[in-house]
Amino acid sequence: MESVPLGGDGLIAPDREPRQVSAALDGDGTCIAEARHLAARFLTQVQAEHGIPVSSRALDLTQLVVSELVTNARKYAPGPVLLDLRVTGAVVEVVVWDSDPVLPVARAADAGRVGQHGLEIVMAVAQGFEAQREPVGKRITARIALLDEPGGSIAGRRPA
Repeated sequence: MESVPLGGDGLIAPDREPRQVSAALDGDGTCIAEARHLAARFLTQVQAEHGIPVSSRALDLTQLVVSELVTNARKYAPGPVLLDLRVTGAVVEVVVWDSDPVLPVARAADAGRVGQHGLEIVMAVAQGFEAQREPVGKRITARIALLDEPGGSIAGRRPA
């Protein structure tokens, strides 16, 4: 994952392509909140400066997905976590890299299970999901629609 320099406010530097931001997170207790805030600032900046529409739902879901993926990386992999956010067409891609090569597996639904629903949540709200082994560790990619369809459903999804 290519690193994009961040400005003092944590947003992408003005001389770079404004539709992508990357951050190396050190994996401490504050990295999850830091990642969520970065995602919100990034999408707000893309919308304000480039006129790319982002629904409130997309903003909320992106922060949720970022939170779940970074939490899993922090919980299961030692070392740093890399976060990459990029707007591609009508979606935002959330890419999280960590050092553990074991690919995640969604567990069967179990209403009695406490916790460990993060991957299920991500897969339920994302328009696309991929998990790939890398030479070191793995890369998880989730794609979230930036707009809702008329009638309130998430673009690209049919109401259940």
